[in-house]
Amino acid sequence: MPPIRTTRLVVTVAAVADATALARYSARNAAHLAPWEPARPQGYHSESAWVDRLALNVAEAAAGRYMPFVARLHNDEEIVATANLSNIARGVFQACTLGYSVDAALQGKGVMAEMLEAVLDHAFGEMGLNRVMANYLPENARSAALLERLGFEREGYAKRYLKIGGEWRDHVLTSRLAPEPPRI
Repeated sequence: MPPIRTTRLVVTVAAVADATALARYSARNAAHLAPWEPARPQGYHSESAWVDRLALNVAEAAAGRYMPFVARLHNDEEIVATANLSNIARGVFQACTLGYSVDAALQGKGVMAEMLEAVLDHAFGEMGLNRVMANYLPENARSAALLERLGFEREGYAKRYLKIGGEWRDHVLTSRLAPEPPRI
């Protein structure tokens, strides 16, 4: 897939070549992202762990089940945000789950919204999906506001939905539909 260029960002599908940059991104943002993510095992942020994960991602992406994206500012090698489309289902569903993160230094500066607009355009355009679902912890006001701004609608509340930081946590369930239903 060719890079997607936005006003400030270059968005690409994550590849094994991104392992070093992803290791730096995840290590420098570990404390920032910890309240919103599963507990990470020792070594999770290492370059070798990223090489292993990205190699698995290549097979999942080739099978059409997963699309991991990274964003960089124009003319910069550092990754500043990530997004992934996981649990991609085809057939009569044509849907996926969206996950995302942004560098602590760029939080609140519109970078995440800019990246997600590009990813959502790709999901509804080239990928032909009908529904993108995103879920967040009830206390995550930033995610709630971001998803609302992006046109996601609240669809429900799931108790003990995901194990975050070692605890089963409730989540707010949202989704955004394609502007036009895909023809399947």
